[in-house]
Amino acid sequence: MYNSENHSNTLRKVVIAGGVRIPFCRSNSVYAELSNLDMLADTLQMLSTRFSLAGKKIDEVVAGAVTSHSKDWNLAREALLSTELSPATPGITLQMACGTSLQAALMSAAKIATGQIDCAIAAGTDTTSDAPIVFKRRFAHRLLKVSQARNMKARLAALKGFRLSELAPQAPANGEPRTGLAMGEHCELMAHEWGVTRQEQDQLALESHLKAAAAYDAGFFDDMVQMYEGVARDNNLRADSTLEKLAALKPAFDKKHGTLTAGNSTPLTDGAAAVLLCSEEWAKANDLPIQAYLTAGRSSAIDFVHGEGLLMAPTVAVSELLMHTGLTLQDFDSYEIHEAFAAQALCTLKAWEDPDFCRHKLGRDHAMGAIDRNRMNIKGGSLAFGHPFAATGARVLGNMAAILEERGNGRGLISVCTAGGMGVAAIVERP
Repeated sequence: MYNSENHSNTLRKVVIAGGVRIPFCRSNSVYAELSNLDMLADTLQMLSTRFSLAGKKIDEVVAGAVTSHSKDWNLAREALLSTELSPATPGITLQMACGTSLQAALMSAAKIATGQIDCAIAAGTDTTSDAPIVFKRRFAHRLLKVSQARNMKARLAALKGFRLSELAPQAPANGEPRTGLAMGEHCELMAHEWGVTRQEQDQLALESHLKAAAAYDAGFFDDMVQMYEGVARDNNLRADSTLEKLAALKPAFDKKHGTLTAGNSTPLTDGAAAVLLCSEEWAKANDLPIQAYLTAGRSSAIDFVHGEGLLMAPTVAVSELLMHTGLTLQDFDSYEIHEAFAAQALCTLKAWEDPDFCRHKLGRDHAMGAIDRNRMNIKGGSLAFGHPFAATGARVLGNMAAILEERGNGRGLISVCTAGGMGVAAIVERP
């Protein structure tokens, strides 16, 4: 039984030792033949190799995928069993849409802070190249009966009355079950509501690609992004992108009046990422670097079913997080704002600057204000790297820790929107 007298009231610092990921690649390209299990296991092994974790028991590996199969039985556990990590390491599979791996990090960090565990790995993987194909229930039941039949007569009986229409599979859909709209269609509505122009979106997309390319050229990703399947960089990255090229692209969701295109939206992407977290004591005992500290986090949700912007929940998560910590939006040296769509990031920034939104939605007396855009996504963002749903949080967290390490000190704010009208925010610091 838990004994409160033996539990210290002092929270421990949560170390981010560092992150590792494979290059993110457009779906149905380089990783077309790989599964979530393949990519997650290989990424965990890369993390193990980087930090000399072979044979060591990690207190927990928390990981997940958004696009998963029924065959992915406890994906996190199966993946770690394919690595050099100790088989005594528990694996926990989690799913919170695009916030999966950041939420995993926050959950494990809370346990580290309270002394329940000493170390953890937060990770995520996703592939839409290997999306599950679902058949109509009636046909699935027929297949089950055929597999259970003991002879040919019974198999033929199970197929009696079969119609070809039953065979038509249900194609995977990247949409919201509650509204029937794709995420891009929801974001078009947000862009219209907040007056975000096509030019603003293309400009942000261009900056994302150019910053990412510059960071690669400067060697920023040398330790973090590992060569995989012959690929060294994210294959969505376009170092030669220009505003003229982006402006030539046609709208992707609203063909007549839309502003979202393939250039200012993230593509369907395959990839995986992982981050190692631990206490200061465990870091020192295992000769690990201390890149930064994960100091706070918050999750939120909004009522998108009844009209709120699907991807606006990060505005709430960040606001609540700052209220809890007593910080302002301007008290940060670096911002990692997930760019699911350029319009999504821009709507979030405009909302924080809007007095009415901040008053009526966030319960604040004044607008939260603007951020210094020169401090936002300084090494590139999801528009350049791509967005394997469950892997993005770990990518962003690893990026932020590395940015603060490179800077030498500072405080960083992370914001990630997710499907289902949710958002996750976190604060990372390096004294």
